[in-house]
Amino acid sequence: MNFKLMILASEPKFAAEAQEAGIDRIFFDLEILNKAERQKGRDTVLSHNNINELPSIRKVLSYSKLLVRTNPINPNLQNEIETIINYGADILMLPMAYSSIDAQKFVELVGGRAKVCVMIETSQALARIDNILNVQGIDELFFGLNDLHISLGLSFMFELLSGGLVEYLAKKCIGKKMPFGFGGIARIGDGILPAEKILGEHLRLGSESVILSRTFKGINNNKIDLKNEVAKVKKEIRKIHRWDTEQFINNSLEIKEITNNILK
Repeated sequence: MNFKLMILASEPKFAAEAQEAGIDRIFFDLEILNKAERQKGRDTVLSHNNINELPSIRKVLSYSKLLVRTNPINPNLQNEIETIINYGADILMLPMAYSSIDAQKFVELVGGRAKVCVMIETSQALARIDNILNVQGIDELFFGLNDLHISLGLSFMFELLSGGLVEYLAKKCIGKKMPFGFGGIARIGDGILPAEKILGEHLRLGSESVILSRTFKGINNNKIDLKNEVAKVKKEIRKIHRWDTEQFINNSLEIKEITNNILK
């Protein structure tokens, strides 16, 4: 299994740097509809990217894939998808799906011209996961822990991991042989819930992708060595691949304990 690293990028220079650092997918985000209202008061990133910036990103990519997150289902989505495909996206990601009807509509609009990724990030999609998995033409799912924990009224997004809901979704995907990924990680040695702990769960559950957080771009204009930080992640993944069953179990228990302490 090729575990894929993704990072948000809106400028050609950073996209090229990310590709050179060994990041598998350059993530260009167009989602804006209702997002500010959903995530009001939270420490999240709201993108204000212009769709016409896509060709300049596409131009610098030779082996990293270009993933574009569209807006949710809306009357203008067909035009948006046509433009994204014409600009050369490899993967289109649908946010805020509520049902198999949303997923089916998205598949039809893409029409086999790019890979399709559907995000599971609403309580409705969680409850309807079996129907969504039965939609033909979906290539992979991604569990958006931030919006999903908001939708469920939880306090901390990684409650979904410690409480078993991510494992529930993972087992559903594995049963249908559907590739999936979830959430994001900070740099190795960083994060309120350490990145290496989260990576352990990714590999235990069979996840195939994760988003690298904004800490990989540096905080408050502090420049970091992206290539070195990505290398640390890949080294940690190789290390985790050598874990035995007991180590994976202990890691899961530690995540539960850390999450409970955060909630307290």
